Amino acid sequence: MKRKRQYRRGYPVAVLVGFEDNHAVFWNVFSRVVKPSGRFNLNGKRADEKVLYNFHELVIEKIKPALNEGVRSVVVSSPVRTTYAQQFLEHVQKHHRYMIQAKNPQCAKFAALVGSAEDKIKVAELVKTKEITRLIEKTTSEEADQVVGSLEKHLYASANDSVVLYSLKEIQDKVYSQDKNKKTQNEYLLLTDKYLAESRQKSKIHRLMQIAQNKKIKTKVVNAETAAGNRINQFGGIVFFATE
Repeated sequence: MKRKRQYRRGYPVAVLVGFEDNHAVFWNVFSRVVKPSGRFNLNGKRADEKVLYNFHELVIEKIKPALNEGVRSVVVSSPVRTTYAQQFLEHVQKHHRYMIQAKNPQCAKFAALVGSAEDKIKVAELVKTKEITRLIEKTTSEEADQVVGSLEKHLYASANDSVVLYSLKEIQDKVYSQDKNKKTQNEYLLLTDKYLAESRQKSKIHRLMQIAQNKKIKTKVVNAETAAGNRINQFGGIVFFATE
């Protein structure tokens, strides 16, 4: 049943954080649906710098699990005539600069837009706009380019601890046999949306993706029409890489 729900909602695309006057609402954006994932209240007044700092730190901690699972696109929003989203981005810039540094392979792409994400109705209206579509496409494209850049480094690495696999069977064997408690660096499972849509082995691929995510392997579906997607297509549409 869980795999069926995973299939209906699609694959993870981004995290959406809606900032309101006294709270923040969190949403997981999938390729097919948007799901709520929590809410934090602002315990005090925004004018109090310490209160606002602690609030922003709670937001950072809330989005980190999604980033650790491979989602690298974060969209923040706040209602018209407010600067709540921008205040949060300034907090990231000042206190968590490592999260946005391009040289950091684990960095995230942040983008801001105007609009409330207070509830399902408002979020549904928000995600239908061309603005958020462009923002998500831009951030996910930049994110994919960065991940493929890491892949290229593994392909041409002189060290023998780099692993690159592009056979579905080899990837399955590797992922299924892997100890989920084993810590590796830059461990990714990449596939294109075209490969996922046209494969005759969808059930096997969705199971592979689910198990990879359960084992904390960063899993990403990339638009086949982008530069990153074209590179993955050269491997047949799917590739796994890691440093052991």
